[in-house]
Amino acid sequence: MSVLKKAGVISLWLLLILATAIITAATKQRFADGPNRVFSGGALVAGELYRGVEPDWSFVNDVDTLELQLLNPEQSRRIWTASVDGKIYVWSGYMNSLVGKLWKSWPAQAEKDGRAIVRINGVRYERQLVRIKSGAGLEALTELLNEKYASSATPAAIDSGDLWMFEAAPRTTGEAQ
Repeated sequence: MSVLKKAGVISLWLLLILATAIITAATKQRFADGPNRVFSGGALVAGELYRGVEPDWSFVNDVDTLELQLLNPEQSRRIWTASVDGKIYVWSGYMNSLVGKLWKSWPAQAEKDGRAIVRINGVRYERQLVRIKSGAGLEALTELLNEKYASSATPAAIDSGDLWMFEAAPRTTGEAQ
């Protein structure tokens, strides 16, 4: 066998090993309590479930990411967050791109059934994700996003559907699990 052919066979085996390791790690993480930095995870079960008055969400502006779990499907991911005017927000960008349409399924799932749990600093909060498509206050919110994450969010991106913005509103008793 020629050297080139041997190198090709070895490369294919190494690629197969790498692909198997990645698929195994992703599958294993789906059953874990929450996501890791790379793969989405399972249900958020650890941590105190917050039961009190609506918190002052401004503290999330000092937090890099939160863990967000939808109830249907019961899957979690790490996501950026911000708070403006006492409300907490999460979002997903690039929704009009091919990558966004193929890779990002959680926003459409949240639009259908917005029941969610967010975990911040080990505390879980029951929330209802409500999509914001336009309106007053988006300028201050996108300005904060751009400062915090060096992004290029604009109210126009929200209006066009390229950026899907959700308020993580309090869940009412009729929306409980």
